[in-house]
Amino acid sequence: MSKEAEVIIVGGGPSGVAAAGALSSLSIPYLLLERANCFAPLWQRGAYDRLHIHLPKHTCQLPHVPVPADWPKYPPKSLFVQYLQEYVSHFGINPVYSRSVESASYDEASGRWRVVARDVSKGGAGVVEEYSTRFLVVATGESCDAFVPEVEGMESFPGKAMHSTEYKNGKEFAKKKVLVVGSGNSGMEIALDLADHGAITSIVVRSPVNFVTREMLNWAIVLVKYLSFSWAERLTMIASRLWFGDMSKYGIPKPKEGPFTMKMKYGKYPLVDVGTCAKIRSGEIQVLPAVKCIRGNEVVFENGHSDSFDAIVFATGFKRPTKQWLKVKEEDCILNDDGIVKPSYPDKWKGKNGLYCVGLSRRGFFGASLDAQSVANDIKGLL
Repeated sequence: MSKEAEVIIVGGGPSGVAAAGALSSLSIPYLLLERANCFAPLWQRGAYDRLHIHLPKHTCQLPHVPVPADWPKYPPKSLFVQYLQEYVSHFGINPVYSRSVESASYDEASGRWRVVARDVSKGGAGVVEEYSTRFLVVATGESCDAFVPEVEGMESFPGKAMHSTEYKNGKEFAKKKVLVVGSGNSGMEIALDLADHGAITSIVVRSPVNFVTREMLNWAIVLVKYLSFSWAERLTMIASRLWFGDMSKYGIPKPKEGPFTMKMKYGKYPLVDVGTCAKIRSGEIQVLPAVKCIRGNEVVFENGHSDSFDAIVFATGFKRPTKQWLKVKEEDCILNDDGIVKPSYPDKWKGKNGLYCVGLSRRGFFGASLDAQSVANDIKGLL
């Protein structure tokens, strides 16, 4: 027999917690399913120690609960986790943990969603549970399943290999040769942390990178209020070139498009530099091309060169399996194959038949917060 709920939220990260808070503020009952055994597992367990929010704190707050005024402008991970804990407590959010959703399909006859989840609290196959709901909110986040690419010969590597979600700090890697694969914000900051801890650090950079500082990013947000998008981006690019110089001479391909264009078109975020560029220019961090294969502790690169390493950190991002369990006709689905909201949707938080999405439109915490409130308001109107 299925358990019934007015609203089911899938995902207990910041997006799911924001949706729960927004619904609670309107006294709308819900059920939140989270496959881990805690809320915001990526922030609580899968983030490196030195991580800070890259945008000002007010852009990262969730609905109805402001970030404390006396906190630093860019809160560290520890404070943001504390904020999430206080948010959960404030609204009495009580997720159903260790529930891995296997399918969600809409039944035309009953006008309700049928959600099948597996209780994975004790490991193994677990018990299958069924839920029935009028409204389904997908809040599984942009950072869902850690992705490590297949590399020829990886199994022969004798050193330590890990995904960035397993990396905490560089203390254990002092004086060791470490290769970071991936040049997004996590990869660049982990490379910086390794170098600061005395590791002999290299980073693989395959694609063009737009560098900005936190201040440039903040000014860009202000500029778009008064100038066209193209002018705001152009001025940001000029500031970036003046500040960072030509990074292509260090092996980093020069982008042909601006940071915000690349984010909208390809989902590639600009790199918010917190000191990595200076380490690259000084030679403390070496930039290398794509990895071709691995032969024992020797890594062979696409340019034919090779080098030995003691450890490899894969900062290669995430995959979103949402489309595998969300059983919706392609023409009715709000998500693309990558698990992100399709650009063609005007309301990036609302699908058909009571289907909603929070935090899947590549707009960060601010976007997730807006999505959460929009979803709650829409459900309130329908109820």
